[in-house]
Amino acid sequence: MAERKSFPRSIIPLPAIGALASHELTVSTATAQHRRALMHLHFSLGIPAARLQDLEARVARGERVPLDEQAAHYGVDPAAATALATWLGQHGFKVSHVSGDHTSVYASADASAVEAALGVHVVCVTRHGKEYMAARDEPSLPPDIGAAVSHIGGLQPFLHAHRHSRIAPMAVAAQAPAASAFSPPFSVAAILKAYGADALGVSGAGQEIAILIDTAPLPADLTAFWQFNGINADGTRVTVLNVAGGALPPQEGEESLDVEWTSGIAPGAAIRVYASGSLEFSALDRALDQIIADAAKRPGLRQVSISLGLGETFFGGAGGEVATQHQKFLQLAAAGINVFVSTGDAGSNPDQSGHAGGGPLQPEYEASDPCVVAVGGTSLTMDAKGAVTSEVGWPGSGGGVSHYFPRPAWQVAQGIPAGSQRTVPDVALVADPNTGAVLFLQGKKEQIGGTSWATPVWAAFCALINEARTKKGLDALPFLNPLLYPLQSSPAFRDIVSGSNGQYEAASGYDLVTGLGVPNVAGLMQKLVG
Repeated sequence: MAERKSFPRSIIPLPAIGALASHELTVSTATAQHRRALMHLHFSLGIPAARLQDLEARVARGERVPLDEQAAHYGVDPAAATALATWLGQHGFKVSHVSGDHTSVYASADASAVEAALGVHVVCVTRHGKEYMAARDEPSLPPDIGAAVSHIGGLQPFLHAHRHSRIAPMAVAAQAPAASAFSPPFSVAAILKAYGADALGVSGAGQEIAILIDTAPLPADLTAFWQFNGINADGTRVTVLNVAGGALPPQEGEESLDVEWTSGIAPGAAIRVYASGSLEFSALDRALDQIIADAAKRPGLRQVSISLGLGETFFGGAGGEVATQHQKFLQLAAAGINVFVSTGDAGSNPDQSGHAGGGPLQPEYEASDPCVVAVGGTSLTMDAKGAVTSEVGWPGSGGGVSHYFPRPAWQVAQGIPAGSQRTVPDVALVADPNTGAVLFLQGKKEQIGGTSWATPVWAAFCALINEARTKKGLDALPFLNPLLYPLQSSPAFRDIVSGSNGQYEAASGYDLVTGLGVPNVAGLMQKLVG
């Protein structure tokens, strides 16, 4: 379309009608019925580039920038969001939500209205047996309306995140009862012992942990987990926020793992589940917007756990959705809200479904964002007295070199491999499902693993440290990575020196399987609290 602003990073190329793409999708012509289907879109408004770069530099230096200061000095023009919402309403869209910081406008319309308003052609895409309405060419907006818009999300909803957890195989899950209290499936007490967090005198009191996932666990499963682990807790400490207000999908394990283990490691913390309703990126973006809005009013909300991702190369470039989420993670990091993200369970070459070996050499996003703490995985064994006898890099531990993000200043240090790009993971923890965690799901005791287990445990450790800082009259932690990297080879970490995730090998010092290593939480607390 003439004289319109285009958004090429808002789509990826699609194969011809009837052709099978390498990522297992087929494209067919949209029928009249298809064009009546609703599409749910996210219009992202970008912080101006100069201000974004200034905020990134402040975060890299370890500075804290409260959310109210961000709104005053790094915000977007509210009038731009208002004009966009008005224009969308005039062109057949129903605007469902405008974020409080005016960086997001969420709206829905039938596919035919999307075609007319955005100048796209909608086709029917089938992937793994599910149909999606998707744009096959780049969208555009009138220049006055689109000037502040950086990305239009939701046009290709077959691109979505996947979970990072693995229920152990039946042969493992059905094994005989544990030989000792320190045998798999590991209990909360065993993990606290393994990582030096069993005698800290803190419980996470006064802290809140946000969990971003599509649905919520069953209260009965939480109660069973707490009872099994001897934790005195009740359901009032867990709040479920249905972000979009629709029906939530059934439990699959990830949501239960996240809540059970954050609440187990930090039994004094409150848990807030931001249930997005789906794993489509527009739904996850809306949940992130809600976390940002809530954190401005909730001083204890200083840690977030996300166990989701998608290989970087499948986004089609560094702009678009990656830039949209990076802006949100930057806002959180600047405010001193640490976001822990799992690196994935497919090693160094994840495919589009999160399976190992089928994709290019790549890390997964969101873990590769320089404003999050990326958590890789290990395999752990302990003796009957609770001593760690072995810990090696887990083959599924995601890791590698970012295609999109330059090396942050805090990752340029002695012992870090040379290079110009961001590397992951930053840290690690046990993840192997064969040396997995106890989980209660749909009333059954299971054994589970994945970097999805390591990540909520790290978020809970952060809550313990933040409580300890509060007791000493200190502010909550700023963004952790600039503080963690100078601690490599210190008592705060146990180095993991063997194990492979495919392309990369764990070795002495930092590596692309386990990062800086696994925590000695008592040592980490000594360094970060004193």
